[in-house]
Amino acid sequence: MPGVSLAGETLFYARHGIGPAVVLIHGAGGSHLTWPPALRALEGVAVYAIDLPGHGRSAGAGRQRVADYAADVVAFLNAVGVERAVLVGHSMGGAIAQTVALDAPERVAGLVLLGTGARLKVSDVLLERVTHDVEGAVRLIAEWAWGPGTGPDVVARGVEVMMETRPEVLLGDFVACNLFDVRERVAGIGAPALVLAGSEDKMAPAKFGQSLAQAIPDARFEVLPGAGHMLALERPAEVAQRIAAFLKAVK
Repeated sequence: MPGVSLAGETLFYARHGIGPAVVLIHGAGGSHLTWPPALRALEGVAVYAIDLPGHGRSAGAGRQRVADYAADVVAFLNAVGVERAVLVGHSMGGAIAQTVALDAPERVAGLVLLGTGARLKVSDVLLERVTHDVEGAVRLIAEWAWGPGTGPDVVARGVEVMMETRPEVLLGDFVACNLFDVRERVAGIGAPALVLAGSEDKMAPAKFGQSLAQAIPDARFEVLPGAGHMLALERPAEVAQRIAAFLKAVK
């Protein structure tokens, strides 16, 4: 997996394919492995699945503001020579993608926003556990994040990936999510957007995605019945198909 240097920190990413650029941005405590192979290998595009600073194989500290992660994404685009990209963001990654679209609109060809909203208030219970009991927090997230019927092996792998994130980085991610609120700005997003939500999402309920899509001028909202917060891992083929159709329209 290649890496680029951003202000002295190495940011790792996986790249697959050739064509217009698509950047996959994971959520809190995640890594590029948040994205299943079906999404990391979309046809007809160059897919960059990044590890945000302090996550996965990327060095450095995490951030405590979504805007700082958004600046990292723009710096990454500069480093790999990508002028414009479709940004695909899950949860906190969706917040990051929205922020890039608002602050650097010339860099964004389109948005795919999964399990996210224009505001990402974190429950007090989860913030307390992330602060004082990381293992308990990850177990709680595992209870909330997956839709019914998700295989235990899939859930266990999700827990494993999140436990690999340093506690201070995980806390910073949830602080960043809790501070995120672009409800007064989101109508300024000019890029076309696809907003996907799981009907059984307990962390970012589908109604948040619906409100987000209603606020973005050129957005479509779709619900995956029975899916939870980790809808890309739960329903990889279906999510990949919907994203592929959106990419064709954006081109």
